[in-house]
Amino acid sequence: MTPVGSQRDVYKPPIQKPAKPKVHTNPRLAEAEEFEDDAVLRAVHFNGTVLTGAAEVVELEHSRLSNARFVGASLRQSVLSDSEFDTVDFANFRAQDVSLLRCTVRTSRLTGSHWQSGQFTDVTFEGGRADMAHFRASKLRRVVFQDVNLQQADFQGAELAHVIFEGCNITGGQFANCKMTRVEFTNCTLLDIGGTAGLKGATVRGPGATELALSLARDAGILIEM
Repeated sequence: MTPVGSQRDVYKPPIQKPAKPKVHTNPRLAEAEEFEDDAVLRAVHFNGTVLTGAAEVVELEHSRLSNARFVGASLRQSVLSDSEFDTVDFANFRAQDVSLLRCTVRTSRLTGSHWQSGQFTDVTFEGGRADMAHFRASKLRRVVFQDVNLQQADFQGAELAHVIFEGCNITGGQFANCKMTRVEFTNCTLLDIGGTAGLKGATVRGPGATELALSLARDAGILIEM
């Protein structure tokens, strides 16, 4: 008989890491006007571009956005794949049914952005801000958030599988009604987390484990007096 708590019982397969985007080595410089309804953009580079207005059914592949800004912009039913976003301003950007596939987002600002019912597959977020960002009802698979400010980020109703949060500040984050499979929080700040029941199945390492315990106690109606 195998003892309770044996290695066989506690073993979990490693988390799957995101695949790297296949960005074109020499994309052509694109103009803001090209980012429009039904646009198919392959191997382009938006460099310092200001993108405005609403667009639908856009396809962006093998491309790069550098120092670009989405000002009052929105996007619907679109697919952004095999692309890199470097120092891009997505603040207050609104995306509905938008998919990011094999993308890297570096040192960018997603403050107050909305990614309703989105799909994030093989995506890496490195640095930057995503405070007050909304990922409600989105599906995240093989996603990494590394050193990202996620204060008051909203993941309510999201499905997370093979997702890593590393060195992130997630103070005030909301996780109600989430479904989690192979999700890890490592060295994150996890103060005042809402919807702690939605973290079922996650693994927490580092100081955040103690911080999260306070939110768990609050949701369980336990008063802790120091």
